[in-house]
Amino acid sequence: MKVVIFGSTGMTGVCAVEAALKKGYEVRAFARDPSKLPEDLRSKVEVIKGDVLEADSVTNAIEGTDGVVIALGTRGILEPTSDMSEGTKNIIDAMRAKRVKVVSACISAFLFYEADKVPERFISITKDHKRMFEELKGSGLDWIAVFSPHISDDPSRDIIVEVNPEKSPGRAVSKHDLGRFLIDSLTESKYYETVIGLCNVPKA
Repeated sequence: MKVVIFGSTGMTGVCAVEAALKKGYEVRAFARDPSKLPEDLRSKVEVIKGDVLEADSVTNAIEGTDGVVIALGTRGILEPTSDMSEGTKNIIDAMRAKRVKVVSACISAFLFYEADKVPERFISITKDHKRMFEELKGSGLDWIAVFSPHISDDPSRDIIVEVNPEKSPGRAVSKHDLGRFLIDSLTESKYYETVIGLCNVPKA
């Protein structure tokens, strides 16, 4: 299987790259700044330099792949943005054009909240995550929307996975387990066209 990972240099994206390589997949790592991809991974993947807001570079990256992972982020910047949803729209358009059907995407668990319950500093970014989700839902693709809680640096451990839950099953998930789920779910048809609640099993 050949996958392309958008947001491959972020904390979750790097873990998705590692998980895909571990499964023996061919990996394309799409990044604005490929130098941010750890050196030990760079030699094992096909690096595509590009910007998700540039439709042509997105289309070129998707050409010839079997699956797509969207792990776009803002590196902690919480100002109003439409970059993630605009990028997602470009990815979906390119997938349709290139007949690639399956995509997993990391989206915020704040989408489980009523709008007036989202903490004020996360309101703007949550609005763009909501637009991302609307793009996926209307795409006609085999999409998996992972509504991720806080992403931690903790080592991998057992996870709880809930399909179309009303709320997040927990407060945090390891970046390693989130990255692996984004890869594993691409070949799990039971997850297609669903919202996934994901977290680590609480420590004893």
